Amino acid sequence: SNIIIIMKTAAVLATLLASASAFAPAKQSAKTTSLNAFEDELGAQPPLGFYDPFGIVTGEDEDRFNRLRFVEIKHGRICMLGVLGYLVQEAGIRLPGAINYSGLDFSA
Repeated sequence: SNIIIIMKTAAVLATLLASASAFAPAKQSAKTTSLNAFEDELGAQPPLGFYDPFGIVTGEDEDRFNRLRFVEIKHGRICMLGVLGYLVQEAGIRLPGAINYSGLDFSA
């Protein structure tokens, strides 16, 4: 009976120590990447920092980086409009009028 209480106490203490160590600050290693030029850009956040898995902007200048960011935002907005168009169509909303001169309606 005494051994069981000691074992339970040891198990609880081990669990508490393990959970407390999960919240201890981790040692930060030095960042030595060629992408440090873009580490302070908008969107770079811990733990990944600037995420470029394919190395698209490795060795590129700031103008190329800004161009790629602009194109990515533009394509994201076009995709959002496409999803909105799909949802509007599925809701049953159709444009009034005809698609062509023979009178084929949008609702057909």
